[in-house]
Amino acid sequence: MDAEIKNFIKVWITAITSLCYCYYIVAKIPRGTIRLLFLLPIFYLFTMLPCNLNSFHLGAPTAFFLGWLGNFKLLLFAFDQGPLSPPLPKLLHFISIACLPIKLKQDPSPNTKNNKNPSHKSTPKSHNPTKVTRSMLLAIKALLLAMIIRAYERRSNLHPYVILALYCCHTYLAVEIVLVLAAAPVQAIFGFEIEPQFNEPYFATSLQDFWGHRWNLMVTSILRPTIYIPIRSISANVIGSRWATLPAIISTFIVSGLAHEVIYFYFTRVHPTWEVTWFFILHGVCTAIEVVVKKAVTNRWWLHRAISGPLTIMFVAVTGGWLFFPQLIRNGVDIKVIEEYSILADFVKVNIPFHLPLGKS
Repeated sequence: MDAEIKNFIKVWITAITSLCYCYYIVAKIPRGTIRLLFLLPIFYLFTMLPCNLNSFHLGAPTAFFLGWLGNFKLLLFAFDQGPLSPPLPKLLHFISIACLPIKLKQDPSPNTKNNKNPSHKSTPKSHNPTKVTRSMLLAIKALLLAMIIRAYERRSNLHPYVILALYCCHTYLAVEIVLVLAAAPVQAIFGFEIEPQFNEPYFATSLQDFWGHRWNLMVTSILRPTIYIPIRSISANVIGSRWATLPAIISTFIVSGLAHEVIYFYFTRVHPTWEVTWFFILHGVCTAIEVVVKKAVTNRWWLHRAISGPLTIMFVAVTGGWLFFPQLIRNGVDIKVIEEYSILADFVKVNIPFHLPLGKS
């Protein structure tokens, strides 16, 4: 455990040093291909650094923050786009925004209200909780995650489908809590107004709503300018603007699937089986079909949210059990995750002793 923590510190010192290079040197290079060439060593470094970590709970966030978010944000930075585009923030702000799940809150532009693309419909106000409510919900979710972890002690007595259901809940709760905890110190220090990374995905009423407005919004905000918008623009010149969103949606999901394959490699260190890629391709195709159907029926016929909501969550859960989790389960990643909770608990007990109040034995 101590050696892994040392490796973790070394990885992040290297990453921060690399971002200093981006801030002081690369930022002074004209945007475009030349700047992109100077960033290539950083892309390689950010892709390889997570390989130095074997712990899931240290390696997984590092792989996501550097291998995915960091690389994609620097790709946009090469062309003066995205959250790192000029005017450059201060160095510490630059580093924080570059490699952490942080999206600064911005006032919606006037054009947003006039956007006719169905993938950009605003989220209902009833499901946009306040800060206090979000804090309470986060505490409840942390308690639920702890209960799920305790339930794994009896996993030998549980039906495989029950275990898969627990894995689905575990994935959502753990990812949201980790992203919030990663962003919280930066928000407290710098006073950033940060947009929430999740927007209660269990309230989703469609796949479009789930992936576009509720699940891991940090990824959505990065994939949109890097993949969705360029592909839609190219497709509009080929097949017309009416259908250009379809290849853009599918391409975005394909890239997300490939990015997950890379992250899965960090977890398993085995050759990919492409199951998780097919998971995202399936969801991309279904989301594209959903967009076509919505355009066709408009307001003439619509499923009530009491029906469409459970159907959406059920589809995500079933396809997740079919294609998302098997590679992890087959390579024992789930067992490794559960065991690390015990190791972490023992580590805390040894290094952070708890003293009982006086008068108690």
